[in-house]
Amino acid sequence: MYHYTDGGLQNVRLANGYRVQKTPYGEAVAIDDLEGLTQTICTALTKKPSKLTGAEFRYLRNGLMLSQPSLGQMLGVSGQAVALWEKTGRVPKMADAMIRLLYTAHTNGHEQVKNIVTASNESERFIVTLSATAKGWQANTEAMAKTTRTTTRTTPRAKRATPRAKRATAVA
Repeated sequence: MYHYTDGGLQNVRLANGYRVQKTPYGEAVAIDDLEGLTQTICTALTKKPSKLTGAEFRYLRNGLMLSQPSLGQMLGVSGQAVALWEKTGRVPKMADAMIRLLYTAHTNGHEQVKNIVTASNESERFIVTLSATAKGWQANTEAMAKTTRTTTRTTPRAKRATPRAKRATAVA
């Protein structure tokens, strides 16, 4: 039996599906179907009757290929909050339930969930252009380069306007 500790998991044992090989650096373990093993572990974690540990939560997040900030955005918290949950093992019930739901729906082919997860993985900003058509509104998205990001700060006119600026505003 091999004690599989990938990702900090402490409760996984492999009965078979692995080979111990000798290398110039000592013994190494080769997993026959690593992707299948990862999916099976993630699926088992979603069915676990008790709360997820921080390591188990992280394993599911990695199974979805989400960064901490991306998952945090999906859950309405910061990436630092996700990191804290994973480190301390104090995962809120809402986050525990959501990561299980996201993983299950994503791996069972739920297209809308797959699209949400994929969009969360993309760090680029994008522009949505909406067009009214005979069938209703149509949306087209276009990725923006990160360097074209602009920010405009607007302050109330009463606070920023000087007497000269008020006259210019009134004439225009």
